[in-house]
Formats: sequence, C-alpha cells, structure tokens
Amino acid sequence: MNNFLKRICLLPLGFFGIALLISVSVRCQQAPGSALTLEDIYSNGKYVQKRFGPVRWMNDDKGYSTLEANKEAGGLDIVRYDASSGKRTVVVSASQLIPAHETRPLVIANYEWSDDNQKLIIFTNTKRVWRYNTRGDYWVLDLRSGDLSQLGRSLESSSLMFAKFSPDAANVAYVSNRNIYVENLLTKGIRQITSDGGTNIINGTFDWVYEEELDCRDGFRWSPDGAYIAYWQSDTRGVGTFYLIDNVDSIYSRPIPLPYPKVGTTLSAVKVGVVPATGGQTKWFAIRGDPRNNYLARMDFIPHSHELMIQQLNREQNTDNLLIGDISNMTLSTILVEKDDAFLDIHDNIRWLGKDQFFTWTSERDGWLHLYKVSRDGKKIQVITKGDFDVVKINCIDPGSGYVYYIASPDNFTQRYLYRSRLDGKGKAERITPLNNPGQNAYQMSADAKWAIQINQTAVSPPRYSLVSLPAHREIRTLEDNHELKTRYDQLKLNPREFVKVDIGDVVLDAFMIKPPGFDSTKKYPLLFYVYGEPAGSTVQDSWDGEDLWHQYLAQQGYVVMSVDNRGTNTPRGRAWRKSIYKQIGILASEDQSKAAEVIFKSYPFIDSNRVGIWGWSGGGQMTLNCMFRYPQIYKTGLAVSFVSDQRLYDATYQERYMGLLSGNEKGYRDGSPINFAANLRGTLMIIHGTADDNVHYQSFEMLTNALIRNNKLFYMMSYPMRSHGIYERENTSLHLRRTMENFWKKNL
Repeated sequence: MNNFLKRICLLPLGFFGIALLISVSVRCQQAPGSALTLEDIYSNGKYVQKRFGPVRWMNDDKGYSTLEANKEAGGLDIVRYDASSGKRTVVVSASQLIPAHETRPLVIANYEWSDDNQKLIIFTNTKRVWRYNTRGDYWVLDLRSGDLSQLGRSLESSSLMFAKFSPDAANVAYVSNRNIYVENLLTKGIRQITSDGGTNIINGTFDWVYEEELDCRDGFRWSPDGAYIAYWQSDTRGVGTFYLIDNVDSIYSRPIPLPYPKVGTTLSAVKVGVVPATGGQTKWFAIRGDPRNNYLARMDFIPHSHELMIQQLNREQNTDNLLIGDISNMTLSTILVEKDDAFLDIHDNIRWLGKDQFFTWTSERDGWLHLYKVSRDGKKIQVITKGDFDVVKINCIDPGSGYVYYIASPDNFTQRYLYRSRLDGKGKAERITPLNNPGQNAYQMSADAKWAIQINQTAVSPPRYSLVSLPAHREIRTLEDNHELKTRYDQLKLNPREFVKVDIGDVVLDAFMIKPPGFDSTKKYPLLFYVYGEPAGSTVQDSWDGEDLWHQYLAQQGYVVMSVDNRGTNTPRGRAWRKSIYKQIGILASEDQSKAAEVIFKSYPFIDSNRVGIWGWSGGGQMTLNCMFRYPQIYKTGLAVSFVSDQRLYDATYQERYMGLLSGNEKGYRDGSPINFAANLRGTLMIIHGTADDNVHYQSFEMLTNALIRNNKLFYMMSYPMRSHGIYERENTSLHLRRTMENFWKKNL
C-alpha cells in the first residue's frame, strides 16, 4: 500500500500471503508425481522462488542498477545494466562498502541514489519498529571520492530512520529517537532540527495506526530548494496503551507497551509544521478541525514551490479535504473536497503536469476507480482513464509521451495487465501486455516509459522477470525465470487451481478449486473453504501463491480445497462492489460465503456436504468464526487463526473506515462480531493465536475463549508464545503451526 519511491514510476510492491489448510478423515490418495512434504515447504526451502532486484532505474533512464553477489569480498556489488545493450558495469563494488577497521562489507538492506547518481545511501543493520524494519544504520558512499561514512555517528547506534538526500545531495536528513536531524556531508556536522520528540511526541515518523492503516512511515519532506523541512508531529497523549506480555525470555514477565487506538477511543493529535533546514523555530499550519478526530493522511511539496499539498481525512474517512499551504505565510486554502457515501481510500498517484498548473488525482466519482487531471485551483476536473473498469495501479505518468501507464483487468478480475491512456483524456484505453502473457503482470518502469522490468506469473507458473521495451512490449532479455522452481512444481503433477464462477443470485462470485490427485468424480470428497473476505485483500487470483503448496498438500491428503471472493473484497469490480460491505463487515460477507457454499453443493456432486470445513487468518479468521456461528448447518469444522472476535477490539482507523463510528452503528458492530454468536457453535472449532500479536491482540483470543466457556462450548486452542500476527518468529514455528493445523483437520473433518 505504500509508496517508498520518489517518482511516480512505481515499484510493484509485494503483499502478505496468509495461509490455508484443511485435511480429511478419508484414505489418503497418492499423487502421481513426487509427494509434497511440509518439511520441503516450510523447512528445507525446496520451493523458494528467486527474485530479481531490488532495481533502481538510473537518472538517464537508459539503464538500471541492481544487487549481485561478490564472491571475493563476500558482500553485494551494485551493478548497472544498459537496457538496450545489456552491458554490465560494476558501479559500486562490495569492496568499496567495507568500513574502516572492518573486514567485511556492509549488508545492504536497501539503497537509494542521489538525483545525480553520484552518491549512495546504504541502509543496514535494520531493526523492527511496529511492524516493519525501518530503523537501523545509514552510510553514504561518494562515488567521486570513494569516501564511505556513517551517518549519525554521535547518535544512538542503529537508531536512524528514513535517511534521504537534500535535493542537491549536500545534506542528509533523518529521524533518530523521534527527532529530526540534518547532517552536512562535507563537514560531517549534525544539526538537531527538532528537540521535543520523546515518549508522547513523535517527529518525522508515526504511531502504530498511521503506519498500519494509512501507510505512513517516512514523516518528513525536503522542500524543492532544500531550504526547509516539512514534517508531521504526532502527540499520542490520551491514546490507550495496550500491553503485550513477554513470559518466555526471562524468569519474570515483561510488559511491552503499545499505544493503540481501538474503536471509538482517542486518536493521536497530528499536525504539520515547517522548519528551516539550518535549524530554528517550527511554524505550524492551523488546519481546521479537531486534530484527534481527523487524519493528516498525506503531505508533500508542490514542485518548484514553497507550497505544500496536504490531505485531511475526517475520522469517518468519507471526506478528503485537499489543502494547499504556503510556508512563507502559513496560509491554507481548500482546493478540492472528495466525498463518498461510504468510505474513501487514500491513493499515491499525484503527479504535477503542465508547468505545475495541473495534477493527477484518483477518484471513484463515476463508479469506477479512475485517474483525473485537476487544475491547480481545483476548479477544472477532467477524466484521463475512461471506461467501465478500475485502474488497479498507476505504473508511470509520462508527460513526455503524453500517456499514463497503469494496471487494469476489465474482463477478468483474477488477472492483471498493463494498459495506457492519453493524458489529454482522448481515445480509448490501450492494452499493452500481449495476449500471450496471461495471469498477472506487474511492471517497474523507467521515468520516460521506454523500458520496464516485467513480472509475469500465473497460478501454475512462478514469477518470471524480463526486460521489455515499451510501448511495443518487445522482450529484450530474461532476467530470472525461476525455471528450477517450475521444474520441481511440474514434477509434482498436481491438479492446478481451477477458476470457476459461483452465481448466488444477487451477484456472480469468483472462486477457485483444487482437486485431490487421482480425482474421481464418482466419489465423495470433504470440502475445505479458505476464506479472507475483508476489504484489504482477495484470495481468488491467477497468480503464483507460495501458500498454494499448502493447499496442494491438503488436496494431496484427499480434500477438495476451495476459496470464494465475496462482495467487498479488494478486486477491480467497481465502487458498488467494494462499498457494498459498508457498515456490515462480517455480515454480508458471511452471507455471501454461505450462499456460495449452497450453490457449490448443488453444482458439484462429488462434494460431501456433511464434511465441510472452513479456515482463515486475520480477517479470514474472523470470517471463519462468523460462518461457523451464523451458519452452523453448513460448516461442520473450522479453524480460525489470529482473528478479531469483537470488532471493538481492533484499531479505530481500519474498523471505523468500513463500519462507521461506533456511536452510529452499534448494531452493525454487534452483528458483525462473532463473539456475540458464540452460543451458536455446533461444529468442531480450533482457535490459534500468537501472544505477541501487535495487530490483532491476543485479547481477542482470550475474550472468545471466555465466551465459549460461558456457553459450555467445547473447542480446541493453541497459543504461540511471543509470536506476532504472522506466527513465524523463533525456531521451527512455521512447520509446527502447519503440523498442528493438519493434525486438527485429520482428526476432526
């Protein structure tokens, strides 16, 4: 969701897979090919895919840099490849990244070029803050002089965050211990720009909920002339503190405080200020509205100016006020107000055009997610992309060629392709991805839109990286094809995911099915549903999914595995689809899931409707519980992992976006929370949670446990000490978790 890049040509971002499972009390059928084992999937790395990059397009747009192993020095070289010829040049050798008095090069976690490609920031020795590794050490390499120097040497070790060059690359600004610093690269002098950061005051970065739900991490911006720094400040006083408890790393328990605003509780007060890069007093914008009941979701300088564009989102998240603030006199003007009857999502697709007199803006105002061109004063709005389809992602806005390149899939919601439209809004959308590139396609494009790294994948083909020239989409060379993984996968001779449609009357839903090896349509098979169902994701996609091997393993045990995308999931099916779940999270979705199950039973006679299981993780865990408790006649067995049992326990920003404020939707919150229907449990249930889950707290697990006990319901439970939301930390955790799940299904379905 977030955007780490400086330019609008965006890097395809990864996404978190969740997991699946199920098994069966029928005789296991042997696969015609090699058998999958959980050890090979989760311990031995037999099916790990290779990636390419990270890639950075160079400032001439004629080549890109990437990382490659240097066997002699034992680290990574940064190499440049010419896009046209393929010529390889070592730009930075690993030997140049060996600090004085050290013998080994820096371990590169990330790197960023200065605008002129003559200096390099290296991020290393990273540590986790909230849910991501955003703190660590930064080093700067000057390619002209060869000088390698560590930033913030007088500050606490591994405390730096978000180091970035000033526009002229003479200085670097960064955050340390909630304050902002500027370091001169010539004199090595360090200036502390803010001094009030501490326990409750956060400068230049954000609290937990801003990072998790608004994708805000890097909290400061250089002005285009490098004279000023604009930054967010968060005051967390009054925000409720949730305590995680570490019971395993000492003979005494250790509480871990986590400021975390739950539904209906106090939010951080956030404001935007501007300070000279040389130091001085911060000036603050007087933005209207209660700062604890509005979000300042985005802020950036308008190019070639001393003006900031700020997006203020109200607490209900259905109104986005687009403001322009002049830092010379701290005045504010509202140029655009985006509203929705349900909720709004924040998009990072703003690019200034026409000598900075127009900017691009993403909106669902015509019922589909499209890109618009808006005048600087907000009075003229013109659609750029047109048609009955959603723009899934903007890849590159190129004023030179007059086109915007973007991902869309008008005809198949499980796939993704590259399109382009004219920036003047004329003509029709033009598909760029060839017809012989099925499945899902992602691109990292050069700023002039002439080159791209393409990633193509399907449900049965792992990601293939290649360099293509645009707009003809001519493949120049293969960069990584994962052929070894593809060979291992094919040797298993698995039944691939089948994509099917499920007509539940009101709407036709997408679904996938995996049949057991040696499938016999005259037999009866137990069915396991994998569910997510929340607005943050989708499970039915024609893409390589590492968790697909888990599904295949379960199918190998004799199960049919299916997944259905209910209404409201994050698929490109228009505004009405996405907003249908407003104020009824868990209610409409579980109804859709139950109706789909009934249609599936009638459509596939080989399904044994008396042996139906369901499972999910996170939002899918909540959906599992809702389905089990609300439709016990359908789902006989369920397994919920890292789930929300009561929606009031989850963070305010996510839950209020989709459910509205608690004061205006108490019934919706009650009816969407499975804990209130625990008395309806008839089947066999297992619940699993990590005790150090900072996202969906272990409290949700314990409260549901209490409700089940109160209603005299027997169930299975498993806790993973000091594991987070993904339940992967510490030795052997992933394998043990899957064994636990498998054992439950074999005994109970």
